[in-house]
Amino acid sequence: MSKKVISTESAPGAIGPYSQAVQVGDFIFTSGQLGLDPATGEFGSGVQEQARLALSNVKAILEAAGSSLDQVVKTTVFLKDMNDFAAVNEIYGSFFAQPYPARSAVEVARLPKDGLVEIETIAAVIK
Repeated sequence: MSKKVISTESAPGAIGPYSQAVQVGDFIFTSGQLGLDPATGEFGSGVQEQARLALSNVKAILEAAGSSLDQVVKTTVFLKDMNDFAAVNEIYGSFFAQPYPARSAVEVARLPKDGLVEIETIAAVIK
């Protein structure tokens, strides 16, 4: 199976040797997206704004691949502080509709650039 690299300027560029997303077969795998504004490269203020930006970045990448948030089947949410779960969940719920994707949420010791939240997804390709 071949890999197709997905890239868009509507989301922050990779800060290391990885792709924003890769399509393999009928699935798109996004790299974890931080709560960075793609225009400025700056973090949003607070965990809710960072969650909104992270999901907006995921959305832009999926759209560049010809997919959408409606096609997401699995997400992983990485939180600097699990006490922020409810605040992030509020933003998360505004991006997804039923049937919701499967999800994992974990607290991590540290995120790249000292972000507060990072979100990755697996989405189906729209046919």
